Amino acid sequence: MLPLSEINRVLVVTAHPDDADFGSAGSVAQFVDKGVEVTYLLVTDGDAGGDDRSLDNSGMAELRRTEQRAAAKVMGVTDVRFLGYPDGQVVPSLELRRDIARVIRQVRPDLVITQHPDRNYRHIAPSHPDHRAVGGATLDAVYPDARNPHAFPELLRDEGLAAWTVREVWLSGGSTPDHWVDITDAIDRKLAALQSHVSQVGHIEGFAEFVRSRSAGLAEQAGLGEGRYAEGFQVVATG
Repeated sequence: MLPLSEINRVLVVTAHPDDADFGSAGSVAQFVDKGVEVTYLLVTDGDAGGDDRSLDNSGMAELRRTEQRAAAKVMGVTDVRFLGYPDGQVVPSLELRRDIARVIRQVRPDLVITQHPDRNYRHIAPSHPDHRAVGGATLDAVYPDARNPHAFPELLRDEGLAAWTVREVWLSGGSTPDHWVDITDAIDRKLAALQSHVSQVGHIEGFAEFVRSRSAGLAEQAGLGEGRYAEGFQVVATG
């Protein structure tokens, strides 16, 4: 397990706007508070999401990019990037692996947080096909693509992006977490970030109670005790 003192840069790779806030906003808040540089990389603009379909996909994409930047601002994250893949159609292609490897080489993170590539049979929502595709492509981009100077040689040849080895990966949304982060002090910021995604959660009655309940359940699973909130991850060593 990578000590917090050795984490200087974190890259969070997700499929859609709001995924980072559901999965890891509380943890991100703690990283930012410690002076860690955090970058969000979103593979899609979430153009197929939302209940308000008075907007076409282009309008929805613009709205969701705006909401994600607002949510990131709540967390203190200023570097937010979008790859623009079609929402609902993501596959773990060589092109996606290259695009994620490019950002890994640009940001040079110690830790990457992404979505679990396996299906969660306890709760279906974390297993959206885009989530699984992004998780798988990100793991492949971490190993071997980003660290291998001979993988996607155009990244070095044309863009000057030298190989980079990520030291650890945290997977969110899986059914078997083995690492929990106590986010009790950051739960209000997590909620504020999530509530920035008005197009996605503004219509959900009792949304704050749902988030607190789910976070409390993870804290109980972690053995943190009553009145605590947590986020859970599966840790993948890359060495």
